[in-house]
Order: sequence, then C-alpha cells, then structure tokens
Amino acid sequence: MARLRRIARHHRYALMKTGTYYVMHITVAAAVAYAVTGNFWAALTLSLLEPTVQAVAYFFHERAWARVLTRRAASSGAANTLTAAPAA
Repeated sequence: MARLRRIARHHRYALMKTGTYYVMHITVAAAVAYAVTGNFWAALTLSLLEPTVQAVAYFFHERAWARVLTRRAASSGAANTLTAAPAA
C-alpha cells in the first residue's frame, strides 16, 4: 500500500489530469451514446466502459511521452557537451 501511495504522489499531476479527462470523456460519451441509441442504460454502459479503458491508456501514453522527452533532453545535453569548444 505504501508503494501505491508513493507512486500516486510521484504521478499526482498526471493522475489528476487523467481524472478530469475521464469525467469529461464520460459526459461526452454518454451524450453521444444516448443520441445514437435513445436508450439510457445502453448509453450509461457505453459511457463507462470506453472512457475507463481510454483513461488507463491515456495515463500510460503520458508516461511514455514524458520518458521520450526526458531521453531527448538528456541526449541533446550530452551531444552539446561533446561538441562544445574546450574552455580556454
């Protein structure tokens, strides 16, 4: 449990962003599903299932892009160090 808390604290911003995206996505999905089906229960089911899967995927998508940007910054920093002129 402590490990989960540590992970949640470390990724707090991404988790909050994911949570607000999830609520917005459920609202939009419910409205679209109801407009298409005219059935409240079908709309509710679809609006909970699809955004839940999307929210999990979004969290990992954000983590992957953060890793890419970190690696890119590290490699460009290393490249600049290697190509920089020696100090006089």
